[in-house]
Amino acid sequence: MKGKTLRGSVSFLSAGLALLLSGCSNLDILNPKGSVGLAERDLIATSTWAMLIVVVPVIALTLLFAWRYRASNKNAEYRPGWVHSTGIEIAIWTIPTLIILFLAVLTWKTTHELDPYKPLESQVKPINVEVVALDWKWLFIYPDLGIASVNQLAIPVGTPVNFTITSDSVMNSFFIPQLGGQIYAMAGMQTRLHLIADEAGDYAGTSANFSGKGFSDMKFRTLAKSPEEFNAWVAQVRASSDNLSMDRYHNVAEPSEKDPVRYFSAVDPKLFHNIIARYNNGNVMDNMKDANCAPKVKG
Repeated sequence: MKGKTLRGSVSFLSAGLALLLSGCSNLDILNPKGSVGLAERDLIATSTWAMLIVVVPVIALTLLFAWRYRASNKNAEYRPGWVHSTGIEIAIWTIPTLIILFLAVLTWKTTHELDPYKPLESQVKPINVEVVALDWKWLFIYPDLGIASVNQLAIPVGTPVNFTITSDSVMNSFFIPQLGGQIYAMAGMQTRLHLIADEAGDYAGTSANFSGKGFSDMKFRTLAKSPEEFNAWVAQVRASSDNLSMDRYHNVAEPSEKDPVRYFSAVDPKLFHNIIARYNNGNVMDNMKDANCAPKVKG
């Protein structure tokens, strides 16, 4: 009877473990394609293994003690007067303390090295991308190229990308799991992120912060291309008949869900600045007569 119960418990645990792992076949964050993502994965792995040094023995000893000192085991040693063991005290305090110190130094050093505001060292000239979180889509502006896209980000392989990020709605979070960590997008503010793709590919991008009913479909694709393919993509965008003027932007920024990819062959050079300024200087955009006029602040 006990054997059947034990086999049943093992089968149940095995089935439960298989069910939990069934959704882990595509863990992008553990399959990095850039140096930043690789460093973050290594930090996660090292921290996990260090913590398992304590976790695994504790779990094993808990099961061992429960089995050895079960009520039916009449051979277990009974020592009601035992109250202290110097060796055990040293072990249970020294080992966790050393692990905590190791994790503290590792985390402090790595988080400073992976500061999202810190530009990546490279001999290749970086590309600048301005990111705007909207309801519920992503707008990518290439200020040096004078083009923009919605829900599609293209970058050249091996080239550092300097992201400047804001929101024209509620707070959101910009995240490309295979390239690096997320960073928040906030209205009236601009945050920064520096990433690089070391391999060509099509990588998922998403919002990592709940922002309303369209949040689940607020996704984009990151296309890491060779320099030649990236130039071809730029030419494709410039061939678009659509442009992103201030007036056109108002229509693009309207809340919508499951937006298709869109290209803009021309972009107002002040657009990103004006999106931020509208939250700092009142209704700036509503007071502008055209794209070239200066923002007016009501006194």
